[in-house]
Amino acid sequence: MQELITFIARALVDSPDAVQVTVTEEDDTLIVDLAVDKDDLGKVIGKQGRTARAMRSLLSAAAGKEDKKSRLNILE
Repeated sequence: MQELITFIARALVDSPDAVQVTVTEEDDTLIVDLAVDKDDLGKVIGKQGRTARAMRSLLSAAAGKEDKKSRLNILE
């Protein structure tokens, strides 16, 4: 999961070295925290949150293969 979100986020931002992804697990839920540079925050969220929603959908599909739920937090 971490590699998937890292790959997508690095492709979207201008400062790929600033991308940090951490994954924690609570019960059957994977919690993915994504931190990017402040200047790149809008690129990760996208217009009306479409990019963030797409990343959440991909994460949900990948987590579903492992019979888990997922949550993506985009940190400022």
